[in-house]
Amino acid sequence: MGMPDKVTIVEVGPRDGLQNEPEFVPTETKIDLTDRLSATGLSVIETTAFVSPKWVPQMADAAEVMAGIKRRPGVSYPVLAPNLKGFEAALAAGADTVAIFAAASETFSRKNTNCSIEESYTRFEPVIAAAKEAGIRVRGYVSCVLGCPYEGDIAPAAVAAVTKRLYEMGCYEVSLGDTVGYGTPTKARAMIEAAAAEVPVAHLAAHFHDTYGQALANILAVLDLGVAVVDTAVGGLGGCPYAKGAKGNVATEDVLYMLHGMGIETGVDLEAVSDAAWFIAGVLGRRPNSRVSQALGAKRGLAA
Repeated sequence: MGMPDKVTIVEVGPRDGLQNEPEFVPTETKIDLTDRLSATGLSVIETTAFVSPKWVPQMADAAEVMAGIKRRPGVSYPVLAPNLKGFEAALAAGADTVAIFAAASETFSRKNTNCSIEESYTRFEPVIAAAKEAGIRVRGYVSCVLGCPYEGDIAPAAVAAVTKRLYEMGCYEVSLGDTVGYGTPTKARAMIEAAAAEVPVAHLAAHFHDTYGQALANILAVLDLGVAVVDTAVGGLGGCPYAKGAKGNVATEDVLYMLHGMGIETGVDLEAVSDAAWFIAGVLGRRPNSRVSQALGAKRGLAA
C-alpha cells in the first residue's frame, strides 16, 4: 500500500478531550477553542456531544456551543449522538455529521453503554435512518480495538466484525479506538489488516490513545496499510478513565510534527494548533500534554 501522500486529521479535543475534565469548562471557552482550531486548516473538528447531562455533565451545553461557534466553509463539525434523542437535538443544533459508538469488547459495551454489542446496533438503527432522511453523515466509533480494561486482549476478528456491521449499517467512516492505549505496532497492524479485509481501508480511521506512549508508533505502523485518517486531540487533551493520571488522546501537534517531517501533507498549521493547545491548557491550569507544544513553547518562553 505505501505511505499516504495526505492524511486527514480529525480533531477530537473539544469533545473527546474535554469530556472527562472534572471541572466544568465554560461554554465560551469551548466556543473559543473550536474557533481557534477552525483557523488552523483543520477540516474536521468534533465539537461536542448530545448525550445525557446526567452521565456527561461536561457536554450539557452542547446546543449553546453549536450555536456559538463560527463555522468556516469547508470545515465539518461532527457531534456525538448515540441515540435518537441525541440525534434530534444535534439536528436542531445544525450538526452536519453525527457519530455513534460501539465497542469490540462485550464487557466494555455493557459497562459503558449498559447494553450488549448486539443491542447497541438496535439503538443505532433509528439514528442512521433519521440521519439518512435528513442528509446527515454518520461516523462510527469502535472502542477497545487493541485491548479492554476488563477483558484484556481483544481479537482482531472481533474488531473486524463490529467495523463491518457499522459500515454496512451506513457509517461513511469507522474510527478504530485504542481506548486504553494498550496497543503496540504489531497488534495495531494486525487489527487494521483484519478490519480492512471487511471494510475498504479508505473508510477506516485510527484513534489511538497514548496511555503507554505507543500512539505515534502505532499510527506510523498503520499508515502504510492505507489508513489516511487519524483522530487526535489538541494538546493531548483527554484522560483515560481506567488508568488514573494516564495520558489520553494522542496530541494533534505531535502527530502533525511527525507527518510533516515525513513529507505527508495535512493542510494544518502546526504552530497555530500549538497556540490553541497553550490557550486551553492555560484555562485548565496546566501545560499542554504534548512534547511538541512544550518544545515550541520553550522556544517562545511559554514553558516556564
